[in-house]
Amino acid sequence: MKLFIDGFEVVPQPNQSLLDMVKELGLVSGKLSADPLAARIAGEVFTLNYIPVREKDAGENPNIRRAMAACGGKISLIRYGDPAGKDAYVRTAQFAIFLALYRLWPEARARMTCTLGPGLYIDVKGAVDFSAQRLKEEIGRIVADDIPLLRRRVTTADAIEYFKGRGDEDKARLLRWRTVDWFDEYAYEGFRDYYYGEMAPSTGYLRVWDVLPAEGGFLFLFPDDQNPDLVGHYEHLPHLYSVYNEGENWGRLMECETVADLNTLTESGRIRELIRVNEALHEKRYSQVADMVCRRGAKAVMLAGPSSSGKTTSANRLATQLRVHGKKPILMSLDDYYLDRDKIAPGPDGKLDLEHINTIDTELFKEQTGLLLQGQEVEIPHFNFKKGQREWSGKRLRLEPDSVIIVEGLHALNPALHPEGIDQKLVFKLYVSPLLPLNLDDHNRIPTSYLRLLRRIVRDFEGRGASVQHTMGMWDSVRRGEKRWIFPFQENADLIFNSSTLYELAVLKRHIYPLLTAVEPEDPWYDEVRGIVKILNFVLEADVDDEIPPTSLVREFIGGNTFYRK
Repeated sequence: MKLFIDGFEVVPQPNQSLLDMVKELGLVSGKLSADPLAARIAGEVFTLNYIPVREKDAGENPNIRRAMAACGGKISLIRYGDPAGKDAYVRTAQFAIFLALYRLWPEARARMTCTLGPGLYIDVKGAVDFSAQRLKEEIGRIVADDIPLLRRRVTTADAIEYFKGRGDEDKARLLRWRTVDWFDEYAYEGFRDYYYGEMAPSTGYLRVWDVLPAEGGFLFLFPDDQNPDLVGHYEHLPHLYSVYNEGENWGRLMECETVADLNTLTESGRIRELIRVNEALHEKRYSQVADMVCRRGAKAVMLAGPSSSGKTTSANRLATQLRVHGKKPILMSLDDYYLDRDKIAPGPDGKLDLEHINTIDTELFKEQTGLLLQGQEVEIPHFNFKKGQREWSGKRLRLEPDSVIIVEGLHALNPALHPEGIDQKLVFKLYVSPLLPLNLDDHNRIPTSYLRLLRRIVRDFEGRGASVQHTMGMWDSVRRGEKRWIFPFQENADLIFNSSTLYELAVLKRHIYPLLTAVEPEDPWYDEVRGIVKILNFVLEADVDDEIPPTSLVREFIGGNTFYRK
């Protein structure tokens, strides 16, 4: 049997791992940016410890492993620049972090809390004389020991018993919702854990990282996305950290900090109460934003946020609260300032990058916004998406003394769109993002981008008839655009609004699970979809759409949002 690893021909020997073959081919350099971390076989991600030909399968009539039969011998290597490579690196770091904590402070409870730039914040409680420097040194020893990361399969019952005995009730409770009687884990020196995906072959692959002290815990810094051979530069993000902290407080208030908590609420029927309280908290927050806008005397609200963050619903709900204050809100969309499609130069791949700031007529927007804030009248455009052109229909606008314009769009916080020579007190900057505080367990976060992707898949299918594959095919481009054009400006906001709801995973599952499980192994997006399903498999589905208010952020994605009615 011949294999082609990144185009290099190799004949695998029985019980020889992919890592052994990669080394024989001279594809390991010692640089993170260049070295393989995992492999993609027939669309799925595999550890480099994978053995293509097992000893028991060798002989005259070998039993070809499923992945080998499916890929036709073609294997591609995954490096840090590939999102799957970065994910493998992050999981490897998690193993080293929690092994180090287990060695030094076995009685402590450490919980992954949030991502801040290139850093992962981990909260630590019950660690006597905790020291970030001691932790860093211990992680360094674990990296130097180059511990092989070999997955093993145990019964779910055994795993539950172990985690319960160690005091990890969060993980033990989660596993009670597992629908199969086996569980994969990584183990070393009595330490056992799992991180829901493939990892690097060994801890020695953690070549670029750092640990910084932080209030209540520490920050683990990952490599720079643009140059993985350097540690990412961390800048203090007080606004973002504050809203994450607020989300944690909401989780404690509503007794819903993990997926196991959510499942318990769903099973008991108390998820309906969770929905009511969560929606009330959102309404109270919108009211507070309106109070801030009015106290400042702002005449414009610039409302930005990444894809599927709930910008449109947020703009409408804020408008409602401003009306309570006697204001006359006027909704505007940055989409109407798109340049005609035929005036946008395609990118290097020949496609239009619609996330780029250059797709917006920034000069026209700045000019018109400035004139409006000076009390003048302007004719505002409308973008016809079917024709791909901006149109002028004679719609004129002038602000009255009690008017407030709410401008919603991806780039609304970009300084290139803000009018010059205007008193900045007249402009309130609002950033909206679903910063989900819900964890699978203490050692496994549910990334914010995961929730946004679920929202977008459901919305694209329910509202636009788009397939899972269509949405997945755009997602990498969307994420790149966000990192370049949206996230760098989030700290410029006067306020960050957390648009996540603790109940929505249980609600979204009913809408999305059949779509995801219909994706076949042959599909190019199968592995990414399988990663989503792995998390949803732990979530108990909730049929409670009737409890969700018609103005809820969740309604923007599952349908029934009354703001969209004509």
